[in-house]
Amino acid sequence: MNFLSLYKRQLLYFLKKKINIDIEKTARNSSLEDLFVKYGSDKAVFRKKKENGHGYTKFYLSHLKKLKYKKINILEIGSFAGASAAAFSKFFPNSNIYCLDINISNFKYYSKKIQVFGLDATKKKNVKSFFKKIDISSNQKYFDIIIDDGSHKLDDILNALRIFFKTIKPNGFYIIEDYRHMNFFKHLRVLKEPNFDKIISYLKRKKIFNSKFLKLDFQKQLFNDIKQIKNYNGLSKISSIVFIKKN
Repeated sequence: MNFLSLYKRQLLYFLKKKINIDIEKTARNSSLEDLFVKYGSDKAVFRKKKENGHGYTKFYLSHLKKLKYKKINILEIGSFAGASAAAFSKFFPNSNIYCLDINISNFKYYSKKIQVFGLDATKKKNVKSFFKKIDISSNQKYFDIIIDDGSHKLDDILNALRIFFKTIKPNGFYIIEDYRHMNFFKHLRVLKEPNFDKIISYLKRKKIFNSKFLKLDFQKQLFNDIKQIKNYNGLSKISSIVFIKKN
């Protein structure tokens, strides 16, 4: 994406009137599912207009409910309109949320707890600038949760994993949504690269595999750093999510 296109999208974001969720009255005991539905996230079982969602809520609760009242930092790669970020900001009342998206002109929510950055999260130069803006280093263990809900392209998933996994705190989670999309949409695949189903299997077994994105040294580091991997299918054949817990 060229500079002018990115600048235009950022300008539209700053000019756009947003919904201030900090002044909304939300029930203190609202469930995560209710919040996903309220703000229109496809992570829910059903969305506002009774459209089918992916049904990821129960998996998020299974792994993350212990963090509910803790002070945590969440990074979301691929935020679109901000529905999930809005829901998480309410469910995790002591969270700071950082949203990265190549097109932030779609973002429609505002909260003091949510910071939005328009950039390509698979480009090291862009990410380095982002780290500088939030005053951390590229190797600092800073995030408790990272959620990759971006392009779902295999090369983007692998590049983001390589860039961001080292910034996860001990016992934190790196979460990748919809990784099976590439099994159904050819344009998301990469020739001569194993699909992400296979990569998950290799990581679980600590088995070296051929990859031009994840080199041998990085794979070995992953084997040492990963505490647990749990992957699930959602409600549709293309719905899938994996939780990678760090040592």
